[in-house]
Amino acid sequence: MDLTILYRGPLASCDYDCPYCPFAKRRDSRAQLTADRDALERFAAWAGAQKDDRLSLLFTPWGEGLVRSWYRQTLAELSRLSHVRRVAIQTNLSCRTDWLDTADLDTLALWCTFHPGQTPYDRFLAKCHDLAIRGVRHSVGVVGLPEHLEHARRLRADLPAHVYLWVNAAEGHTYTDAEADQWTALDPLFPYSRHPHRSAGLPCRTGVSVISVDGEGTVRRCHFVRSELGNLYDGSYRRALRPRACPLAVCDCHIGYVHLETLPLYDVFAGGVLERIPAAMPAVQHLSAGNRRSLSRRPARRA
Repeated sequence: MDLTILYRGPLASCDYDCPYCPFAKRRDSRAQLTADRDALERFAAWAGAQKDDRLSLLFTPWGEGLVRSWYRQTLAELSRLSHVRRVAIQTNLSCRTDWLDTADLDTLALWCTFHPGQTPYDRFLAKCHDLAIRGVRHSVGVVGLPEHLEHARRLRADLPAHVYLWVNAAEGHTYTDAEADQWTALDPLFPYSRHPHRSAGLPCRTGVSVISVDGEGTVRRCHFVRSELGNLYDGSYRRALRPRACPLAVCDCHIGYVHLETLPLYDVFAGGVLERIPAAMPAVQHLSAGNRRSLSRRPARRA
């Protein structure tokens, strides 16, 4: 089986205080951190034992994982397993980078987010250049708030040309066409993020070749559909894997709508779906007029 897993354990603490994030500066107790470490080690042990499968793993913690040693160690170890095709994590890149020396960089990748006001620009940029020098696959992005625009422009100018800069539409923010054009000039794929995607009744890879797993091993089709498919550790989830339509009205998060079969994003991000890296940067720079018109007709983002 080729299986993509989005793992989200109980970790919810972060070292940043972003005003648009409900988990900003949350502190996990020692007991909570121990539970998260135990859950991650259990998941890693399970993944290591699945030698008959081909696994692609994306870690999407509510908090910041890479400031915790057990996330750094686990990602490095998983990257060295021959049956793991890709292992990636979403990160604010506040951690040190020397741990990457122990990872297989043909397998490991990072999805990095710059949060203006939380870290000096030059420090974040230096981390990005360090990743490029090390040969680490990574994308870099920002939340598309008006006050972030100049930071994003500066990033696009200062990042290596081969590093994809993505922009996430801000939750609850409505963009005029002129504003959207400014963001699209930096990220030609921004129109996919600008509006939620209608998904009700449409085919999606989640629940078939893509699943979501929490710290207790509960399997769901994705992070946004709460119905359970079974448990990872007793294998009961496998009986539930089958094609199924999306039960939600819309999907407005990249880690969800990227798997919709009605969108071309598996082709756009071929080989880099988990780390949000397009297959070919030149092609990404030129969305067709037809795609632009189609995306502009999508429903407005809900508050």
